[in-house]
Amino acid sequence: MTASLDLVDVDSLLSEEEVDVRAAARRFADERLRPSLPEWFESATIPARELAKELGALGFLGMHLTGYGCAGLGPVAYGLACLEIEAADSGMRSLVSVQGSLAMYAIWKYGSEEQKNEWLPRMSAGEAIGCFGLTEPDFGSNPAGMRTNARRDGDDWVLNGSKMWITNGSVADVAVVWARTDDGVRGFVVPTSTPGFSAPEITRKMSLRASVTSELVLDDVRLPASALLPLAQGLSGPLGCLNEARFGIIFGAMGAARDCLETAIAYAGERVVFDKPLSAYQLTQAKFADMAVELNKGILLAVHLGRLKEKGTLRPEQVSVGKLNNVREAIAIARECRTILAANGISGEYPIMRHANNLESVLTYEGTSEVHQLVIGQSLTGHAAFR
Repeated sequence: MTASLDLVDVDSLLSEEEVDVRAAARRFADERLRPSLPEWFESATIPARELAKELGALGFLGMHLTGYGCAGLGPVAYGLACLEIEAADSGMRSLVSVQGSLAMYAIWKYGSEEQKNEWLPRMSAGEAIGCFGLTEPDFGSNPAGMRTNARRDGDDWVLNGSKMWITNGSVADVAVVWARTDDGVRGFVVPTSTPGFSAPEITRKMSLRASVTSELVLDDVRLPASALLPLAQGLSGPLGCLNEARFGIIFGAMGAARDCLETAIAYAGERVVFDKPLSAYQLTQAKFADMAVELNKGILLAVHLGRLKEKGTLRPEQVSVGKLNNVREAIAIARECRTILAANGISGEYPIMRHANNLESVLTYEGTSEVHQLVIGQSLTGHAAFR
């Protein structure tokens, strides 16, 4: 964030290491991502394997995990990396967070030593890409209704079903798939080369176009007993992974918002309307002031939640507060910035409409706003109102 946007001296809350991580992520975004993003978004294609290896070389994949080749950095450092990468594009941050906070975290948290040693070093280096199969065509906010099932057949497991809206699915080397068993919901580590597994890419997207999104199809996928994640039983496993991913979104959404605001301020300073810059008008400055206040509040909230996570005291409803507030404010900022650019705001020459389109997806993935409202409501009242 430029000094002019950092109205409350957020930098004073950060360690030297966190500032260095943020700077490295910003350089990667500026030098590697921004020049190509308009083309990637237009063509809906990305060099996912190249990017994964480059991100891995920088230590950004699973960077908040320890051991197995992971960087072992703190939550705030990880969050700041997400912020800078999403300032380039939400799809890029999705690649990072699905790899590190969903697929890698599931194996790191719930897997056997054999599973960890087989996959985590390669995934942290970007040499293997992972995806996370929980959402189904008819079951998003209600994962308990999943139809994907796993049945015992001798010592093996046989999986059948499908998953939908899976980031990285078509380029993944390994999928963490959640399925219903006679023993409740369980997770499985599924090499994507396994017979019966396929991952057709979802096309014609209007959002997250610079990201690989897929369906997962499991047709009698036979796995050995060692594919089961031994330490995850029930929905607490996948929901724990989702909380990890939501934490990155709390920071990331503020990156998209910041990029929109920086773009709008720069544009308004150069755009002359009635013989003076657009930024010299009171109404424009009022918009900037309101957006900057919300941006700074959102970043302060993210850093505070990161400090709670460092201490091990971060609760799920606090993650919901961060995700609900920051994504909601980010999309409001993107829309307001678009009005300042007027017709130019819809042009691919500027990133604002791309961010706005992406944030429409961020608003509803990893828990819709309504789900997070109900999580917070349950915390406030003691009553679960999900049904």
